[in-house]
Amino acid sequence: MNTQSTPSPQFYLTAPAACPYLPREMERKVFTHLVGPRAAEMNDILTQGGFRRSQNIAYRPACESCRACISVRILAQEFIPSRSMKRVLASNSDIIATEFPAQPSSEQYSLFRRYLDDRHQQGGMSDMTVLDYAIMVEDTHVNTRIIEYRRREEGSGLEQRPKGELLAAALTDVMSDGLSMVYSYFNPDLDHRSLGTFMILDHIKRTKALGLPHVYLGYWVKGSRKMDYKTRFQPQEHLTPRGWERFDPADAVEDISH
Repeated sequence: MNTQSTPSPQFYLTAPAACPYLPREMERKVFTHLVGPRAAEMNDILTQGGFRRSQNIAYRPACESCRACISVRILAQEFIPSRSMKRVLASNSDIIATEFPAQPSSEQYSLFRRYLDDRHQQGGMSDMTVLDYAIMVEDTHVNTRIIEYRRREEGSGLEQRPKGELLAAALTDVMSDGLSMVYSYFNPDLDHRSLGTFMILDHIKRTKALGLPHVYLGYWVKGSRKMDYKTRFQPQEHLTPRGWERFDPADAVEDISH
């Protein structure tokens, strides 16, 4: 009789580094590798436990004095868009969203580079090369897709790979309980379209169609204005020491203890 069990994942802790979201704070992360035949199962379990995926690494904050990073997931089946979100949907009605296997392209990288240069010049991804981008997309052992958002061209129809300008893209993991938005980017010159909001709304729609409950948005960081948009998609749950709990938007004005 074979009593050998599948090896458990090994977890590691990073050295302290400057927090990219909150000044004067230091961040540390605990991480493990997502490889092998159980990678998809582990990704589900870890994401539900507050981890995020980057390539074949799953990580979560393990800061010594700060608890500002909070995992967020939208309750997709209960979601009803607000009036402003309906306007976003209407203003982007000329966009075709198409899902593909996680394969990079030069067109994607060109848009990704424009996005970084405009929005994240000082971020940890600011110096990513085309090879770095290809690894970010392809280095996955789980069910990952890339969704392209293109402006519909006159007469282009609904062919397998629609024509038209690439306006945005999202790298997305398909999980047992929903979709996890790993990374998304868009044309920074089209602020009037609110493409970031549009992509989240599209993921909610896709999750509803799959009959699954959650869209994982990563971390909401209280005190970081660039993360405030995540609390607009209600209802949603936040991961607390007591587990996943429904979030009251009024709580956003209360202080997080450090």
